[in-house]
Amino acid sequence: MMAIKSHHCCFSFIFLLLPLLLQLHSVKGDLQLNYYAQSCPNAEEIIKQQVIKLYNKHGNTAVSWVRNLFHDCMVKSCDASLLLETVNGIESEQKSDRSFGMRNFKYVKTIKDALEQECPGTVSCADIVSLSARDGIVLLGGPRIEMKTGRKDSKRSYLSEVENTIPNHNDSMELVLSRFQSIGIDTQGIVALLGAHSVGRVHCVNLVHRLYPTVDPTLDPDYAEYLKGRCPTPDPDPEAVLYSRNDRETPMILDNMYYKNLLKHKGLLVIDQQLTSDPTTSPFVEKMAADNGYFHDQFARAVLLLSENNPLTGDEGEVRKDCRYVNSE
Repeated sequence: MMAIKSHHCCFSFIFLLLPLLLQLHSVKGDLQLNYYAQSCPNAEEIIKQQVIKLYNKHGNTAVSWVRNLFHDCMVKSCDASLLLETVNGIESEQKSDRSFGMRNFKYVKTIKDALEQECPGTVSCADIVSLSARDGIVLLGGPRIEMKTGRKDSKRSYLSEVENTIPNHNDSMELVLSRFQSIGIDTQGIVALLGAHSVGRVHCVNLVHRLYPTVDPTLDPDYAEYLKGRCPTPDPDPEAVLYSRNDRETPMILDNMYYKNLLKHKGLLVIDQQLTSDPTTSPFVEKMAADNGYFHDQFARAVLLLSENNPLTGDEGEVRKDCRYVNSE
């Protein structure tokens, strides 16, 4: 009888512990702040210092890190699938037309190598994508964003999914909104995310349809003439260095000048200018044009949501040794 009672007591205790154990497993599997506090305490500082060094040598890398986050996290998951190169049956997402103009992938290896030297096989490429974007945003004059870590890297790429998930520069506003809303970002967050167009540049390939054979009537005439000077022919060479800055006034500062330009009909891309003509987005354009702090707050909130889209955690992925290739079995 005593034995039966003893076993009953043990089963009851385990039963009571089960929800707690499951909860602990769930917490462990989720993203968390300072995920590398024990395994690689200097991880975030190493990434930050590498991002600063690269920015001081090649200022446009900061813009690349922001674009990497967008292109990686919009396609399935924030899982560094974007970084995989075409090899061994994998077709790189970088081959997509949506990835036109993306560059500086080689410098991801610079960051990864510094981490591998300190903590081999510990920090994921997916976390490098997110944290380098966070630190790049600060260097571009944007807000500091507290990001969770613990993402794992995918073992495959999703080239066939890219065009169905990443909006194109001449898509309708309805489509753009639906793509972002599908991952939980609301309208004001979407308007803020497009404010990333405040920095960087656009190749003439993506502009000439607004200039030739006739000028898009939504463009300011003087601005259109400036753009024709930057893009003098209707069929630019994609390999040539022919581009226009997204923002002529503060081209490397992430600020609300982008929205002020939109209100003056100086949006560079079709999607930019549509923000002012769509009744669901135009009130937020006006509010962000008037208040840089409000823009930064909404941008930080939206970037955080983007960076946490469907991450692989726990045993769902891996930590690649080289961000360009899946680990060999």
